[in-house]
Amino acid sequence: MADQLRGVLEGVQVGAARKVQISGRSILTAIYKTAVAGPVTVQPLGLAGDEQADPSVHGGLDKAVYAYPSEHYAVWQQARREAGVADIDDVLPFGSMGENLTLSGLLEADVWVGDVLRFAHCALRVVQPREPCFKFNAAMGFNTAVKAMALSGRCGFYLAVNEPGTVQAGEMFTLQPGPRNMGIPELFKAKLFKHLR
Repeated sequence: MADQLRGVLEGVQVGAARKVQISGRSILTAIYKTAVAGPVTVQPLGLAGDEQADPSVHGGLDKAVYAYPSEHYAVWQQARREAGVADIDDVLPFGSMGENLTLSGLLEADVWVGDVLRFAHCALRVVQPREPCFKFNAAMGFNTAVKAMALSGRCGFYLAVNEPGTVQAGEMFTLQPGPRNMGIPELFKAKLFKHLR
C-alpha cells in the first residue's frame, strides 16, 4: 500500500512497579523503564516483565503497550538542560518517557486510532494518546514537564495487542492504516480540553 509508513523499533523497555519519593510522598510507579536485549514476548496485557502501578490509568487490553517517538528525545534533553536538572553531556536513555517501545520514523501526526503497527512477529493497534500525570514531572526532574507535553502534543500513544508474539530492538515495522476517523493529535487535544473544563 502506497501510504504505509515504515519505521524502526529503536528500543524495547520494561519496568517493575516500585515506590519512589515524589514531592515528599512515597508513590508506587512503573514509569522507570530499562532496556531489554533480544526478543521480548508480547502478550494481550503487554510485554513480558513489564508492570503498571495504577491499572485504573495504565495497562489493560487498550493500554497494553506504550510507544514513543525517538525523535522527541532531543527536545526533552534540551528542556532538562534549560530547567537546570541536566548538563550538556547528559543523555536520556530510551524508556525515560515511560515507554515500552521507542520508535523512529513515526510521529503522533502520522498516527490514527485504529492504525496497526506490523512487526515481524506481532501486530499492535493504535488506541489512544498518553495523558501525562504528575509522575512524568518526577521522571523528567522538573515541575513543568507535564505542561510541556500537553502544549507540545509530544505524547506518544497506547497500543492494544492484535496479534501476540515478540518484538526486538532494531527490527523494522510498517504502519497499516486503519479507518482514519480520529488522529492522535486531535484526540489528545480533546482529552486535555475535557480535563480543563
